[in-house]
This record gives sequence, C-alpha cells and structure tokens, in this order.
Amino acid sequence: MEKIWQGHLSGKVSRAAESFNASIFFDKKMYREDITGSIAHARMLGKCSIIPQEKAENIIEGLKSILKDTEEGKLAISEEAEDIHSFVEAELIKRIGEDGKMLHTARSRNDQVALDTRLYTRKKLDGIHTLTLSLMKTIAHKAEEYEDAVMPGYTHLQRAQPVLFSHHLLSYAFMLERDAGRIEDTKKRLNICPLGSAALSGTTYPIDRKATAEELGFSGPSKNSIDGVSDRDFALEAMSAMSILAMHLSRLSEEIVLWSSWEYRFIRLSDGFTTGSSIMPQKRNPDIAELIRGKTGRVYGDMVSLLVTMKGLPLAYDKDMQEDKEPLFDSLDTVEASLIVMEEMVREMTVLGKNMEKAAEKGFINATDCADYLTKKGVPFRTAYRLTGELVSWCEENDKVLSEVPLEKYKEYSPLFEDDIYSEISLSTCIEKRISEGSTSKESVEKQISYIMNLVEEKNNGQH
Repeated sequence: MEKIWQGHLSGKVSRAAESFNASIFFDKKMYREDITGSIAHARMLGKCSIIPQEKAENIIEGLKSILKDTEEGKLAISEEAEDIHSFVEAELIKRIGEDGKMLHTARSRNDQVALDTRLYTRKKLDGIHTLTLSLMKTIAHKAEEYEDAVMPGYTHLQRAQPVLFSHHLLSYAFMLERDAGRIEDTKKRLNICPLGSAALSGTTYPIDRKATAEELGFSGPSKNSIDGVSDRDFALEAMSAMSILAMHLSRLSEEIVLWSSWEYRFIRLSDGFTTGSSIMPQKRNPDIAELIRGKTGRVYGDMVSLLVTMKGLPLAYDKDMQEDKEPLFDSLDTVEASLIVMEEMVREMTVLGKNMEKAAEKGFINATDCADYLTKKGVPFRTAYRLTGELVSWCEENDKVLSEVPLEKYKEYSPLFEDDIYSEISLSTCIEKRISEGSTSKESVEKQISYIMNLVEEKNNGQH
C-alpha cells in the first residue's frame, strides 16, 4: 500500500521497520472517531470555500459509506495499512477517486491523531461514568436490602467498633462519587479540539476551527497549535482517574475476598463469580474479585508507562507519542470490564447477617461505649479509658465479654457503674448512639442511601 507521506522519500521501508512503525493493530479502534472527525473537517472545508462544496459533499458521502460498511462488517480494516488514518483515506480515494485526495487539505496527521484520541477517550469516559453510577446505585440498593445487619467495624484489620453493614458498604459508594467527579473534571479539560493545529504551526488556509469544534461537541479549539498536537495531559489525567477508580474497586475486592472466606463468612458470592479447585472439591474461590484486585496493578502500570514516555519529549510531535494509545486503551478497557463484573457480583452476593452479628458480639468492640458511659458521668476520658482497659483485661483472663461481667465486678472498677451499663453497651445501642452526621446509626445510613440514590438519578438525567 502506498504511504500517504511518500513523495520526497521513496516509501521503501524494511519489512521489520514497517511492522515496528505501524499502529493499525491498535489504533483501528478509533475508526469511528477518525471518520467522524474527517466528516467535520470536510464539511468545514466546503463551507469555507477551501474546496468546492460539491467535492466536500462527495467526500462526506464517501466517508459515511465507509463508516456504514465497517460497522455492518462489510469492510474489514486492513492491517497492511500504516494506521487507521491512512486506511480511511486510501479507502475513500478508492471509492470516490481524486476528490478523496482533497480531504487532507489544511490538516496533518498530528492534529488528526490528537483529535481521534480525544474523541475516543471522551466516548470511553462517558461509558465508564455511566457504569460508575450504576455500581453506586447497586451498592445503595444492597445497603438498603441489608440495612439492619450489624458487623464489626475494623481498624488495622482488628475489630474496633460495631457498625451497620450498610454503613460500611456505602463508604464505597462515596468513593465512587469522587471517581465520577474526577471523570467529569477530566472531560472538561479533555474537551478541547486540536483540529486545525495542523502539523504544529497552524495552516495558511482560512479554516473555521470553531465550526469543527462545535460540530464535534468540543467546548472550543485549542489556544496554541503546538500544544494542540503535543498535549497528552488529557490521556494522563484519564489514566489517573482510572487508577484511583481501580484502587477503589481493588479495596472492595479485597474485602469481598476476606468476607467470603470461611474465617469470616460474612457474605456468600453467587456461583457465577466463584470457581472451584482442580483438586479440592470443597473450594469456592473468589477468582473474579481477585482478578479485579490484580488488574489494578496493570492500570497503574499503564499510567506510569505514558508518564515515562512523555517526560523528556521536546515539542511538538514525536513518534514516541504513538505509545500513548496502547496503555490508554488498556486502562480504559480494564476499568470498564472491572466495573461491569463488580456491579454484577455485588448485586448477586448474599449477606450472612447472623454470622456478622456473632462476630460483632466478640472482640470487645463496645469498649469505647463503656468508657463513654463513665465519661458522661463526669469521669475524665483518659481515666475512663484506663478503667475500661483493665475491665477488658479481666474479661480476657476469665473468658467473658463485657455484657457478661457481673455488676459487682463493674463496681470494683468504679462505683458509677449501674444496671443501665448493660443496655448502654448493647450492640444496637452502640450503633444508634452514633448521632453525628455521616455516622453508622440507622437514621444516618438511611440519609446516605437517599443521597446516593438521588445523586445517581440527577447525574443520569444530566443535572450535574
């Protein structure tokens, strides 16, 4: 296939170098974006009388036929082409003849590549944003379904204080809220149109950059033509947002792995999200959660890869920047797939509330409430803390929990202890006494569920 840059150069490249140089194997994903951008460019060329209007219309119809045939499977993208841009241009010339050679007027592959990559990234981020909201909604529904389930809350992976399972699960919905916000912020800075920057210095033709930017849904054209073709911040920012999102999914996956183990038995995963062992028939391995956790490192690597590629590049375009697409595409695809499978896994998992409550009854997770009991009667908190710690030590030595300590023993530590200590340190009381905003009380959790539900609905309706 003749190279679009063939002219001063012979176009004769060694087979090894040609394969090494080609990007068609991965940038063919952007065929729709390349054709869409080319249609906008051709329409602008016609309106600005840079090429005859009838020839612009012929180009547009030719591009539309290529898009239609590609999407219907009638046209296969040839991997003999150097990249998706040269494939589309060659196919256009093949279909409409000499008119097709006018398409690249006032355009370079540099601004064409930058445009296609922005369009593709924006589309993928839209889909990932929708999936993030969907997972938030599923988490809120699951929290609502098991609103009253009590579990031990942890710090340092040690039992700390009793919380509602719904409260714990909702914490991930609020992480995802920030992820959705990061995607929205990324799209604001991404949504600048580089088309018209040409190779690096702009063009001598009287083009209308605002028209193409508007047609393609951008907020406006890039302000500096060199920056327009050399900027990959939008890709790095998208990959940063994906890395943080993947980290949140990994943390939830880790808890699912723990909770589904025999040591915890807080949840039971659907059979569709577990696998067996080739040798141990009793196994229910949480492979899907483990894979989500494992793929997070891959997403981190994608971002670091592009950071390292970009760190020493002089302006404007360098061939190194061809290395932006594989890590960017992989990052977006990996997070997208992880969100889809996580949402299904959470939706179908069963919460074993009785097992959670049994675990919450142990571990002295009501010790803070015991200390607060004395503090509210005038004992300095540090003194109350020490006395409660001594009580816990006695319980450990005598194989008891705080609710089983006789009142006489309590009074040995402080005469301020009365019969009401038992109701004050019950798990339900411990939870409902958390009255601060955002706490684990049922009333607070219900407000959190309502907030997430309303937020998702507003964002889905485009009101954010």
